[in-house]
Amino acid sequence: MTADDSFGRLDDDDYPAYTMGRAAEMLGTTPSFLRALGEARLITPLRSEGGHRRYSRYQLRIAARARELVDHGTPIEAACRIIILEDQLEEAQRINAEYRAASQHTVGI
Repeated sequence: MTADDSFGRLDDDDYPAYTMGRAAEMLGTTPSFLRALGEARLITPLRSEGGHRRYSRYQLRIAARARELVDHGTPIEAACRIIILEDQLEEAQRINAEYRAASQHTVGI
């Protein structure tokens, strides 16, 4: 991948553009908090060729939500479970909306 290709991917929410240190700084947390999220399998950072963790903007949003819950007193394991359940609910709602739209389309034919 060339430098030009890398710059084009910076708009991609899934592009692992942030080092652990930069991600922790952006979130106002510590690298150990990010490692704990990885150990809980909430987020799985990609690894650079040198083995360093790299985070995407999408992963940083998830980590920010976890930090919000933990800052309000939720244990990290529970925060991770809550976020997973929130994500599953959002996906189920999206699928239901697609089914409703498809059924309305077929009924309207």
